[in-house]
Amino acid sequence: MSDSSLLAPLEQLAPGSVRTRASDRLGMAHDASHYLLTPQAVVVANDAAHVGALMRASAQLGLGVTFRSGGTSLSGQAGTDHLLVDVRRNFRNIEILDNGDRVRVQPGAVLRQVNARLSRYGRKLGPDPASEAACTVGGVVANNSSGMTCGTHANAYRTCESMTLVLPSGTVIDTAAGDADARLRHLEPGLTTTLEQLRDRIRGNPDSVRRIAEQYAMKNTMGYGLNSFLDHDTPVQILAHLIIGSEGTLGFVAEAVFRTVPVHHAASTGLIVFNTLHTAMAAMPELVDAGPAAIELLDAESLRVAQLDPQADAALRGFTVDQHAALLVEWQEADDEQLTAREEQARRLSTPPKLSRDPAGRAALWHIRKGLYATVAGNRPTGSVALLEDVAVPVPALAGLCDDLNQLFDRHRYERSVIFGHAKDGNLHFMLNEQFGAGDQTSRYAAFTEEMVDAVLARGGTLKAEHGTGRVMAPFVRRQFGDELFEVMQQVKRACDPAGLLNPGVLLADDPQAHLRHLKPVVTVEAEVDRCVECGYCEPVCPSRDLTTTPRQRIVLRRELAMARSAGDATLAGQLEREYQYEAVDTCAVDGMCATACPVGINTGDLTRRLRADANGRIAERVWTGAARHWDAATRAMNIALDAAAVAPPGLVEAVTRVPGLPSWSRDLPAGGGRRRAAPQHDADAVYLPSCLNTMFAPAAGGAGVMTAIRRLAQRAGLRLHIPEGIGDLCCGTPWSSKGLPVGYAVMRDRVRAAVAGTTLPVIIDAASCTEGFHKLLDDSAVIDAVAFTAEHILPRLTITHRLPSLALHPTCSSTRLGLDAAITRIAEAIAERVEVPHDWQCCAFAGDRGLLHPELTASATRAEADAVNRGDYATHASVNRTCEIGLTRATGYPYHHLLELLDTATGSPT
Repeated sequence: MSDSSLLAPLEQLAPGSVRTRASDRLGMAHDASHYLLTPQAVVVANDAAHVGALMRASAQLGLGVTFRSGGTSLSGQAGTDHLLVDVRRNFRNIEILDNGDRVRVQPGAVLRQVNARLSRYGRKLGPDPASEAACTVGGVVANNSSGMTCGTHANAYRTCESMTLVLPSGTVIDTAAGDADARLRHLEPGLTTTLEQLRDRIRGNPDSVRRIAEQYAMKNTMGYGLNSFLDHDTPVQILAHLIIGSEGTLGFVAEAVFRTVPVHHAASTGLIVFNTLHTAMAAMPELVDAGPAAIELLDAESLRVAQLDPQADAALRGFTVDQHAALLVEWQEADDEQLTAREEQARRLSTPPKLSRDPAGRAALWHIRKGLYATVAGNRPTGSVALLEDVAVPVPALAGLCDDLNQLFDRHRYERSVIFGHAKDGNLHFMLNEQFGAGDQTSRYAAFTEEMVDAVLARGGTLKAEHGTGRVMAPFVRRQFGDELFEVMQQVKRACDPAGLLNPGVLLADDPQAHLRHLKPVVTVEAEVDRCVECGYCEPVCPSRDLTTTPRQRIVLRRELAMARSAGDATLAGQLEREYQYEAVDTCAVDGMCATACPVGINTGDLTRRLRADANGRIAERVWTGAARHWDAATRAMNIALDAAAVAPPGLVEAVTRVPGLPSWSRDLPAGGGRRRAAPQHDADAVYLPSCLNTMFAPAAGGAGVMTAIRRLAQRAGLRLHIPEGIGDLCCGTPWSSKGLPVGYAVMRDRVRAAVAGTTLPVIIDAASCTEGFHKLLDDSAVIDAVAFTAEHILPRLTITHRLPSLALHPTCSSTRLGLDAAITRIAEAIAERVEVPHDWQCCAFAGDRGLLHPELTASATRAEADAVNRGDYATHASVNRTCEIGLTRATGYPYHHLLELLDTATGSPT
């Protein structure tokens, strides 16, 4: 447990920044590695000055400091039993410089978001790790990340131009400043002198120069980047490049400026299948000489898992995998002419690949490869933990090393182990499934590791290529570099961090057993929990991530609760149960966006629904079942209530509805909508089921509403829509499914199915979330969102009479999962000269009634997007779901209309 009196000085630095509850500490303890340490407190850092003050205060308290951003690291460098400092939440700024040639970023910015900003300039960051959807710039710098195509020429070390450093003493240095060296010498004279002495020591030792040159000719993230002493002369530049790959053990990078690289849109991709892993690796030297941008290895077990991926094509699914291996190869060039020349060269290879330029096929192959680790790990035996290692050897040594590894797997009885990786760079990843705490498994892992280390070093390799040394390889740095260079590394650490304050236990370790301590236990809990590998891919898309918990944290807290119960710790179990209700259950938007990012398709919303169902009492079940049987009356009652609230004194209504567990009214909510009425049409072209949201909420100010817009658009296009009798009593079922109320859901399901029974017509729904609900409720592919139907069948028959100068567009979580992006874009671009989707958009978390029950959830989820919208200049604003429109209106102050309302206006008579 945390000592509150000990931590009081930290809280005084920034009130509200120190989190010591069990759910805060245990939720952040887990990262993607196989290590687990529980911090004494989690501190949410506000800015660089706060970080400097934290380090000074922590030194006085004798507490170590570990920085945590994306939590996707695999080597144990993002965990601690001291202070864990969250540098994700308040460090996300991205500033494009020089038309995209450079970019200034803070450590909490996700790589994919940075590249999205750069895409309009045809540029991207050099490092391209497979985890780019979740990993952050802080981790990329801290680990000197590379990836699929960047090799050693475009990694963080080579492309980082400057940075703002915060040293353990609190000294802040902008390495781009003209007086940076003078400032460092004045404020940190001992550090400056040591760096100069070490530079001269290395350069004066031919053996050190030779060893460093050999080590950094390949990807290498073992220990500190001693090539800094050969590549740079001044103390500031040496320090800046030592910081890259130092895993938060030397200082904190508050922001960094990167030189970007061009995006080559001309690309050709293919998969070469070999009979054995050895023959695939033996083919590597010839393939590398052909100059591909990427060569990615998939061994037999990888291929078996890849065949299960929904995006796998018929060719991949169609062959029986035995001892096969495959190489995913891609050539990238600036234009089609250069690419054609590369393809001709590839056809002359001994084993020519079958190449394709088809964007969809290429994207599917890369989707499979990028999600491979987490997908393979997600299929591990229940109760085991996935260990991913990361080594590199010279390319000619790959075949021999693969043979060595397979022999080690057999000798140590590791079944279903997987080898994959960036073969072009001699960089292999391999995965083991282990059950720590079961019998003598730790001894097995220790013995395997010793033999693996010997095998890699015997072939002139490195024990870490791109994942960072972390805890897992810290005991072996001396063995790889030798005593002299290991001593240099120790002096670097002492000069930068004399108190050993930063990330203790990481990167350098004298304890030969350090990699065997703090290993992560795994307990069996439930389906969604057991498959999770804690990779963190879900976190950037979760709308509650800045308010309470993320999907990964919801899952790991379930594990922690199970372990507390198993250990008989009733106090901890009770505390976790109490905190979990609001932190994880009440504030989960159940939007399913986590499933779109999760490599194994886990939807924590399903877990939340089940937990809500378990918590529902008989009264709630009866009330909501009654509502399902009389839904028209229930929605009209809500309509009347909103109408009454709209004309009552706002303060009074807000006070009356401010009751925990009940929807709260606020003055930015619309009045009630209009009743849905049947409009039978015997010769109809489609069935139209207007959402009950139309009844509950009036259209945005000045709008006719989507229900009116769709009918007018269809009429202009000469199409007839059938609205069945009893429409007022129909609903998509989401109010019941999201609350875990199966009886009411079944009542509504049966009624809806009866209403559309026998029809062969498309069934149109006018709210994206409701479309998704009807898909599940009807289990029928005939259900189509009104946006998709309009784009395909109505828009081609319309004439746009006047266009908007600009439009801010908010896609929704449901429209994303339904694949409506292309249809939305087509309609938006038809009616507006300039269409922009804010880079910071995400699910608004209004989530049916969540925005009324917990308005703080929507406020948190929409804050970044609202800031972007308010910085822009748009003629109007649109979305494709009424509650999302309300949420964005509340967040930005601008009225959001349904996109089809705007199309109705654009194709109507000019006013």
